[in-house]
Amino acid sequence: MDLTKLSCQPYKEGTLPLNNDEIDLYVSELKPDWNVLENYKIEKEFTFKNFKQTMNFVNRIADIAEEENHHPVMHVFYGKVTIELWTHSVSGLSPNDFILAAKIDAI
Repeated sequence: MDLTKLSCQPYKEGTLPLNNDEIDLYVSELKPDWNVLENYKIEKEFTFKNFKQTMNFVNRIADIAEEENHHPVMHVFYGKVTIELWTHSVSGLSPNDFILAAKIDAI
């Protein structure tokens, strides 16, 4: 499945998060180095040569996040960005997190 061709969808409060098998399936569709943390969120670190490259990357993510209406937590450093994704309304992981992760990897 090509997650970059999908769009994020709204989830109502109380919708169940993905189970372990579903998480494993979605993670297998991503590029390496995405880590699943406590089956609650996914995280990946990206490194860059300088601050300008870092900020260009962050700004591109911001544009995609706005288009998808699904926003990551971003920890921004001089030459590094750590991305965290989870879906607040389901209190865990949803397909949206993996769709956005795939689109971030495509940058």
